[in-house]
Amino acid sequence: MKISARNILKGTVKAITPGSVNSEIVIELPGGQEITSIITKKSVAALGLSVGKQAYAVIKSSEVMIAID
Repeated sequence: MKISARNILKGTVKAITPGSVNSEIVIELPGGQEITSIITKKSVAALGLSVGKQAYAVIKSSEVMIAID
């Protein structure tokens, strides 16, 4: 895989919660942290995602916001 994004996190699909159009995907990273993404149901099928399968969370953003209470 070649991609321009610099933030690529490899992990294991922990959960898939399907919705009517989109699905929520939880990927567990090697240290136990989790990252969640919302993608289309069509993309879930095209990628062949299933619980226990390895996948990459690819993060590409020109902005990261920080907040405090």
